[in-house]
Amino acid sequence: MFPRPLTPLAAPNGAEPLGRALRRAPLGRARAGLGGPPLLLPSMLMFAVIVASSGLLLMIERGILAEMKPLPLHPPGREGAAWRGKAPKPGGLSLSAGDADLQVRQDVRNRTLRAVCGQPGMPRDPWDLPVGQRRTLLRHILVSDRYRFLYCYVPKVACSNWKRVLKVLAGVLDSVDVRLKMDHRSDLVFLADLRPEEIRYRLQHYFKFLFVRDPLERLLSAYRNKFGEIREYQQRYGAEIVRRYRAGAGPSPAGDDVTFPEFLRYLVDEDPERMNEHWMPVYHLCQPCAVHYDFVGSYERLEADANQVLEWVRAPPQVQFPARQAWYRPASPESLHYHLCSAPRALLQDVLPKYILDFSLFAYPLPNVTKEACQQ
Repeated sequence: MFPRPLTPLAAPNGAEPLGRALRRAPLGRARAGLGGPPLLLPSMLMFAVIVASSGLLLMIERGILAEMKPLPLHPPGREGAAWRGKAPKPGGLSLSAGDADLQVRQDVRNRTLRAVCGQPGMPRDPWDLPVGQRRTLLRHILVSDRYRFLYCYVPKVACSNWKRVLKVLAGVLDSVDVRLKMDHRSDLVFLADLRPEEIRYRLQHYFKFLFVRDPLERLLSAYRNKFGEIREYQQRYGAEIVRRYRAGAGPSPAGDDVTFPEFLRYLVDEDPERMNEHWMPVYHLCQPCAVHYDFVGSYERLEADANQVLEWVRAPPQVQFPARQAWYRPASPESLHYHLCSAPRALLQDVLPKYILDFSLFAYPLPNVTKEACQQ
């Protein structure tokens, strides 16, 4: 009934074989900090996770979907929580047939997270993490005590709009209007601001969620925004990238013309744990094994998932997630395909292992950059 398992070096949808990428760039280990032992994710375990999740993705094929019952549209294990609004009626909210693959993707994420995070040696709570990793995590989890939820923000996955929503819920902003200038730090509470016992209480009792996006599409969005528009990033990162990877660049490049392959070369040489948050892997930002998230939303269905979360936390009905502005042009799959096909394939094979857990845990297929696909 289920699709035939993938062969060890195969990848879904004609993607680049995984074995070669894994051999070229060994998957890293979390370096030990001052506060805990080193955390290792053996390459064989990661390889098994990739193969397993790739096989599960094949359930999205039409013939399998017809035999699957819809998944409940409320967070697991929270049915009786007093802080939630009215539970969805039996069967959940109605979905169109076209949303069935999204239900499968959520199920794949849940299954893969359980499989990976249940392995020996994986962190079970933030205090299992080395100090540096725990600091990064706690600085990325926002707190709403009034509505009893925790949100791990991921840059380039609508986190600015979520911060607007939190400020409106806290009463410090009147509107989620995206035209209003917003400070990304003031009037927001982060888990890092709290004492350990306060952190533990909220992690145990609050609704926890994050939103994710195709890893390479997120990288392209960060590249276009930071190196195409933000002078601070051009000077701080762009100039260094050009000096490092462009022959004859000179000692003082402007940094405003970084190419996408140069950006990828920079990522290959960076330690994921020390990356800027805009291109740090989601796994390192939000630590989905150390924090047991109740819901993982998708950028691909942002408004629907976000407004569902607001319903779950009993936000006032007038507070709705901001609609995407007509002028906004996000990084599209077509644009991503163009940039990936324009980059050297060997370079992509070196970049992918750094983000392989984001692909695997959150059920995103690896890119298809075969010669045939790139000629289409």
